[in-house]
Formats: sequence, C-alpha cells, structure tokens
Amino acid sequence: MPLPFTSRKLAAAVALASAALVSAQASAAGFQVREQSAKTLANAFSNTAAGAEDVSFMAHNPAAIGNIDGSQVAGGVSYIDATFELHDAQASNVFGDTYTAGASGEGGESAVVPSFAAKTQLNEQWDLGLAIYSPYGLSTKYDEDWIGRYHAVETELKTIDFQPTLNYRATDRLNLAVGLRAQYADATLSNAIDFGSAAALQGSPLATPGQNDVIGELTGDDWGYGYTLGALYQATERTRFGISYRSEIDLTLEGDLDVSGTDPLSDGAIAAGQVSDMGGKADLTTPANLNLGVYHQLTDRLALMANAEWTEWSSFDELVVEFEDGTNSTTTENWDDTWAFSVGASYALNPQWTLRGGLGIDQTPVPDARHRTPRVPDADRRWASLGATYQPTENLGITAGYLRIFGDDVDMDQDATLTNENASRGNLSGEYEVEADVFALSVDYRF
Repeated sequence: MPLPFTSRKLAAAVALASAALVSAQASAAGFQVREQSAKTLANAFSNTAAGAEDVSFMAHNPAAIGNIDGSQVAGGVSYIDATFELHDAQASNVFGDTYTAGASGEGGESAVVPSFAAKTQLNEQWDLGLAIYSPYGLSTKYDEDWIGRYHAVETELKTIDFQPTLNYRATDRLNLAVGLRAQYADATLSNAIDFGSAAALQGSPLATPGQNDVIGELTGDDWGYGYTLGALYQATERTRFGISYRSEIDLTLEGDLDVSGTDPLSDGAIAAGQVSDMGGKADLTTPANLNLGVYHQLTDRLALMANAEWTEWSSFDELVVEFEDGTNSTTTENWDDTWAFSVGASYALNPQWTLRGGLGIDQTPVPDARHRTPRVPDADRRWASLGATYQPTENLGITAGYLRIFGDDVDMDQDATLTNENASRGNLSGEYEVEADVFALSVDYRF
C-alpha cells in the first residue's frame, strides 16, 4: 500500500503543499489590502474611485491627481488587528489517528501598513505623481503545537508597489491617467510535518503519530510589473464619476525551505538527512481589479459617495510549489471573482472639521468549506467606519479613521485521503470566527 509519508526530502515538500504564499485577509476579501488612505478608510472605501480629495487617492485611481492643482504630498499609516479563531476543531491523520488540540486556535496577527504619495503639476495639462503602498498582504500565526499545525503555523506576505503616474487633463472636466507598477513581494510560511507518523509507519518503536514534529519554513521573494489606468469625470459642479483598473501581476517567489526538529527523534532525522533543507519556488498572481464610483456634493456641507469594486480572484486557481529535488505539490484554490460595495458620507462642521462615515459589504472568493484553509480562513464581511479630517490651515490636512470588520462565521473542512493533496497534512475541520479592527492616520500638505 502506498504511504503518504516518507523519510526523504519529499516529506517536507508534501507537508508544505498547503503553502499558499499568501496571507489571511485584512479588511478586504482574499489577501487584498485597501488601507492606502485614512480618508478612504473613514468613508468605508466608498470614495476610492471618485473621491480624489488628496494625492493618496492615486493608489486607488491614478486620475485623482488631476483633481488637485499644484503640488502635494501625503503620508499615512494603518494598524490592522485581525482575529481568525477556529472553534470545535477536529483533526486526524489519513489513517484516522486523532491529533489532540494544543495551545491556541487563534491565528490573527496585527500589522502596520504605511503609504506615501506625492504629485506635481507640470503645466496646465499634465500632472506627474508617485505612490508607494502595499496592495496585498497581512499575516496569520498559530502556536506550533495547535491542532491544525500540519496545515499552517505562520503565513506572511508583504508587498510594496512603486507607482509612477502620469495624468492628462483632457478637458476642464475629464482627467485620464496611466501608472506603471513595480511590485516587490516577500513571503514566509511554515507548518509542522508529522514525522512521528512517518517513522511509526516505518517501524520505529520510539515514534508516535502526532508527536516528533519537524517544523518546515519556506521563504521566497520576487519582483513583478503591471499597470494601472484611471479616469475622473466632473459631470456637473457637484457630481463626478471615477473609474480605475489595476492589472494583475505575475510573480515567481523563489527561496529556501528550512527544517528544524522539536525533539531528539526529529532532530536525528534531520541530522541523518531524512528530512533536509532545499530550495523551492511557487508562482503567484496578484489579481486585477476594477473600481467604479460616484461622488456627489449634495449641499455645501454634505457629500455622498458610493463605490463598487470587482476583483479577479479566479486567477488564483491553484498553487504549485516546486522543489529543487524534482518534487512538487499542488494546492487547489478555485477562488471566485468577487464584488465589494460601499456607501458613505462626509459632513463639514466648519472650515476646519469634516466628519466621515460609511458602510460596506465584501464577498469572499473562497467557494466552499473544502477550499477554506487556516492560511486564508476567508469569509463574507461587512464594514462600518467613521473618522474626521482636521484642516488647521488651507494647505495642511490631518485625518484619522476607524473601520470595524464583521465577518461571517464559516466552516472549514479539509479532507485527507491516501492520494489527495492533504495526504501528509491530514483531516482538519471546524468553524472560523473572523473579525478585525483597523485604525488609520494620514497627513497631507499642499504647496
């Protein structure tokens, strides 16, 4: 009978087959990050396509810089505190040996997301800008002895986009823009390898299934390139429309797999070369997305806004990890394209203070419980936000925002057989609770 465990390097490779080189979600579905502006966050991202209130909006719609005369800089930081907790968990290896729960099933991590943008008006028709921001990523981290450790322990993805942008003021009402995107991605993921089961199947009297773990950690990074397009149309003195498109970017994350033991038996297996370090790589596509929005100045004090965002998550259909010893493993994702919708309002109390708020809903790309993993325990969610902008001078603005994410409770059902992707990871099921708090602060200054 073929065994799902071996004492060769393949044990590490297969155990890392769940290596989704992505991280669990923040305020957006999948592994998307929208926190590029405190003003957009405070309005629940309802003004991303058409708001164009300062240069930071360039990260969402490059044509936003055409709505700002002269030169401006903006910088911001967001703090994301996410919770992904697995309840009523059950786990076992492919032969039915039960894995006992250990430590915590809570994998949420906090993250700090900075952003920067600047623009200058070259002449009456042309604007030049640069945005630096993170469009994807976050992290999850569980204890090394938790019940789902063979599926995931730590997952981290960091991305940074450098986006030089050129805007053309086609008419007094219409701005058209294009931006180039150079994206750097750095990923780290780890999980436990059930070497105890492998050794027990091979007759070792000292081995116990679910014990004698090896910890494998895979790292990789790469550069990729894409583009963004945008248009901003001032239909009337009080109403404008925005549309923007951001292309997908293909990455090949290359790096190394490092293994370490947790007891004398697993340490000995590593020393004997039964499980060892090696190189590896995986292709990853960060998806394309489209934003459509409207911004309407209802009165001199009250502005209303709405936004719809489509993301092409279907490009994330599977992840294939290739190792230098010629083995590879596949994790099937089969994600769906998604829509997010939001509405918001801003109210100017006086020339110095503007209050902001908004609501939103966001679909998960994960199609069902069989494709939900501890690395990406994604769920449909709703947003509620509030914030304020303080304008002490005509040129200086300071904005603070808070966003609360309410995720649906969702099931996960990872099933293992002798021949499927989970052969070495085992069965894992339970219900995930998903929620997050996001705080943002930004400063913008016009010259």
